[in-house]
Formats: sequence, structure tokens, C-alpha cells
Amino acid sequence: MRRRQSALWWWAVALWAALTIVAPGSVWGHVTGEMGYATVSVHGGTVRYTLALGLDSLAALGGEAGPGTRLMTRDGKDTLAGLIARKVSVIADGLRCRPVPDSVTPPSPDRATVIVTVDYACPAGLRELVLRDDLGETLGPDYHTLVSINIPGGPGQLLLEPSRREARIIVAAPDSGATPTPPAEGGVFAFFHLGVEHILGGFDHLLFLFALLLRGGGIGSLLAIATAFTAAHSITLALAVLRVVSIPPSVVEPVIALSIAYVAAENILSEPRTSWRWAEGFGFGLVHGFGFAGALLELALPTAALAWPLLSFNLGVEAGQAVVIAVLFPGLIWLRRSRLERRVAMTLSAFVLIAGLALLIERILVAAG
Repeated sequence: MRRRQSALWWWAVALWAALTIVAPGSVWGHVTGEMGYATVSVHGGTVRYTLALGLDSLAALGGEAGPGTRLMTRDGKDTLAGLIARKVSVIADGLRCRPVPDSVTPPSPDRATVIVTVDYACPAGLRELVLRDDLGETLGPDYHTLVSINIPGGPGQLLLEPSRREARIIVAAPDSGATPTPPAEGGVFAFFHLGVEHILGGFDHLLFLFALLLRGGGIGSLLAIATAFTAAHSITLALAVLRVVSIPPSVVEPVIALSIAYVAAENILSEPRTSWRWAEGFGFGLVHGFGFAGALLELALPTAALAWPLLSFNLGVEAGQAVVIAVLFPGLIWLRRSRLERRVAMTLSAFVLIAGLALLIERILVAAG
């Protein structure tokens, strides 16, 4: 009996620890403070740098998420745009470009990010850019920026982080006939990395998957549930990112929280039909796919450039999800063979139900306010 009680206690502590570790500060649960999304474009002698930062990053910089266009840093000595202008530098053909802070767009009900725009005055006819990102000095060693390069000839992507702060970009004149060479380093991997981070940081997705698998039956049924969830969110992820279907986060996020509470309540109040539980995974997975899409939508990539980023991002999501399922499987199989299965499942489902309801209430209030 002591061993069984110990097992129950271990599961409860593991769930609490998982919630504590992966739960981000944002109510939406998808924008973390360790990632910025930037777009770089060239217009004659002007290089425009647009950066989207999550609310955690904004808080770390001391800004506020309220209305207004001059969000200030914590010490009150600089605007947020001024800070970005100092921490992000652009060098054109060996000459440092002069930053001109342009605007700061506060978050909105449908966008949980603040958008900062800085224009850099560079020599006309520039052919080579060096982009340097020192934001890690302020936001910490785990911060990184995923950058979309929009230059003549086509966009490219790269990843900048404290261990790799600079990137070289070759720019071709529109009428030169030459093909520019956006940096490939970090491009595909950056989106794969973003996908892994998104699922591991998306504690609401993990809670839903955990609740679904908790009383999902034998190995065959568990695999069917995981496959159905994967297929469903991959479909709506593609539809949302390709802008075929658009549903605002103020609708999607409460429904995701509701899916967590629903499955947890089903675990407690009834005996789930395990042969059909894959259908629940598929149905709610369609909604979760719209939640996954938020990270790529923030980049505002041209539709023609979305194929590889979308594939890489989705593979990253699946890789992160596979790791989580692999960790859960041994415990789930043990649970199926234990006489304590129902008691353990009820206790853990109660934890998940409370978390789901709290998340639902919080997201409804945010959407309404």
C-alpha cells in the first residue's frame, strides 16, 4: 500500500512540476519571453527593421502593455524603440547605418505582442548588410530572434542569439539580374527549433494531450489518439498559416482551455469510450492547430515563402510532441496494469480540470476586456 501511495504522490508531484516549469507568463500560453520575431526589408537606402516581442519580453524591458506609442523602459530613460535602435545595429557596405526609431504598436486583443519599427539610414545602392542583434544583453542568454529577410529576389530566414549575434546578407539591386543570397544558416533549423519550443512551452497543448492519453486505453488506442491529434492540428496549422481560414486568438484560446477542462471532466465523470477517443483527439486537435499557427503568423511571411518554414515548424512541433509522449508512455502503460488506475487517473484529472477551468476563466476575461 505504501508503494502505491508513493506512486500516486509521484504522479501528482510530476504534474505540478510540469505545470510550474512549462507554464509561461502570457495568458495565451504561446508567446514566450525568449523569442522575438523580426522582419528586415530594404527600400533604397533605408533598411526597415520590425520586431514583434511577447509580453514577457516587454515586461523584462520594463515596458507596459497599455495604450500609447511611447512605451518606456524600466528606468524611464529611453523609449522601447530607442532601446531596440541601440541594441540592433545595421552595417551597409562597411558603414554603420544611422537608426531612426519609428513607432511602437501596443498589443491588441487579437495580437499578444508589441511591434517595434526602426528605420536605418544607409548608403544608397547598398550591396551587403551586416545585421547585429545584442538584445540578449538585456533579455538574457536564452533570448533569440527569428528574422525574416525581405530583399529583392526573395525572402530568407535566419536565427540570431547571444552565441551568434551577426549575420551577413547579400543584397542584389532589383535591375541587376543578380540573385541575392540570403543566409541559409539557421533558416530551416530556426523554424524547426521554433516548433519544438512552441510545443514544449505550450503547456495548454500538453495538458490536453496528457488528459486525453490518461484514460485512453491500451497501446493501440494511445497511438491512435496521438496520431489523430497530430493529423488534425497539422491540417489547421497549414490552413491558418496559409491564411485559408482565420480565427482570432480571442476565440481559439478559450476553446483550447475548454478542451482541457472537457476531457479532464470526462475522465472523472464517465468511462471514456477508448475505441472512439481518437475522434476527440482529432476534433479538438483541429482547434489546437490554430493555436500553433500564432508563432508563424507573427512573422507575416509572404505566402510564396511559407512552404519550407511551415514544414520545418510542423516537424519541430511533432518532434517535441513525440518526446513528451515517449516520456509519458511508460507511466501510462504501468497505470493500465495497476489496480490503482482509476484512483490515480481521477486525481490527476482533477488537477488538469482545475488548471483548465482557471485557464478558461482567465482567457475569457482577457478576451472580454
